[in-house]
Amino acid sequence: MVMHDDELHIDEGIARQLIVDQFPEWRHEPLRRITTDGTVNAIFRIGNDLTARFPLRLADPSDMSGVLDREADAMRELTVCCPFPTPVPVAMGNPGRGYLLPWSVQTWVPGMVAIPIVLAQAETFARDLATLVQSLRAAGTRGRQFAGAGRGGDLKGSDEWMEVCFLQSDGLLPVDRLRSLWAGFRSLPAAGPAVMTHGDLIPANLLVDGERIVGVLDGGGFAAADPSLDLVAAWHMLDNDRRALLRRELACDDLEWHRGAAWAFQQAMGLVWYYRKTNPGMSMLGDITLARILDAPELSVPALASSGSR
Repeated sequence: MVMHDDELHIDEGIARQLIVDQFPEWRHEPLRRITTDGTVNAIFRIGNDLTARFPLRLADPSDMSGVLDREADAMRELTVCCPFPTPVPVAMGNPGRGYLLPWSVQTWVPGMVAIPIVLAQAETFARDLATLVQSLRAAGTRGRQFAGAGRGGDLKGSDEWMEVCFLQSDGLLPVDRLRSLWAGFRSLPAAGPAVMTHGDLIPANLLVDGERIVGVLDGGGFAAADPSLDLVAAWHMLDNDRRALLRRELACDDLEWHRGAAWAFQQAMGLVWYYRKTNPGMSMLGDITLARILDAPELSVPALASSGSR
């Protein structure tokens, strides 16, 4: 079942022909599709060391080429400061064989995808998360500011999308309570100057061996943004005590912590209804994250109002 109305078809046969046509040096390597909860790319492993990533949603090919070039630059920059292995760009592919967009090849990073329920109480994992976020924040922005839309900028910029989510979530979630929370979240002031952030620290982008992080995926969004943005990982991944540990390790004040919850809330609201039938894993992640946010005593409406009055 496709996840998006504009989703492109790509299967092993098409992927193999594109690889043989454009990168004949890999024509004898085994190829297999990797099953993930990812929503942006179809991923195929090439032999033991490489992956091919094919964008799933229709776009202008020249625009997508620019996107992939920028993502490759961001990945190279992330490699310098990330304390854990992260994929490195290898090559860019062109449209062909009925597939309409450019695509990319990068190195394979071994590890198991992080599972929120399994790692929720893992202190070692929480400390590794803190190390990751600290390391990314320490990278220089070189004067860059947030340059996109959506997560990482102005919370109020998500109002229109959130209204769609509230309407679509009627009957799935306690919408009245969630609307009240969003009213508090959207009024929070900026948490401070932009820092370098991964931008999408969801479980699917973290690889583990036991309780240790051993890889960080999807680094193409590494950029300057709201310093609270990467705190979404706390709400997606950790229980109350481990979130408190992460917060202490990062020395987050109330405002930064509340904005991190706001970005996790904004992301989770879109996951629950949009992927209910087509990607149950992502929908379940949204449910788990929203339950943690609703249960968190520090996110009461009066507490958010106090942060918003700064």
